Amino acid sequence: MNKTIMIVEDEQSFHNLYEEILEDSDYEIIHTYDGDDALAKLEEKRPDLIILDIVLDMMTGDTFFLYLKGMPEYAEIPVIVVSSYPQRDYKGLKDVDPNLVYIDKTRIGEKLIPEIKSKIG
Repeated sequence: MNKTIMIVEDEQSFHNLYEEILEDSDYEIIHTYDGDDALAKLEEKRPDLIILDIVLDMMTGDTFFLYLKGMPEYAEIPVIVVSSYPQRDYKGLKDVDPNLVYIDKTRIGEKLIPEIKSKIG
């Protein structure tokens, strides 16, 4: 059975980039464009991993992350934060989930697949 990855990103160009990076994998991808959209799709299908942009329209990524980690049925889903802002800006999120992974958007190509494999195989 294929693992499912939810992408929470408001820029279509990054959805396209994720598709390109993951095209040779067996992962099923759920595309969402903001936190509200992601929450609605969580009810439809529980992903094995979430790739999360922090700067989103409407509900911000950090708010979505905190909401997700506060819900027992979803708290164990691994999250990879992908952002162009410095990692130090998200230190508080690591206090909520020490397993949180941060990837700078400029390093997605080299870091994403290894991090996904380390989290869900």
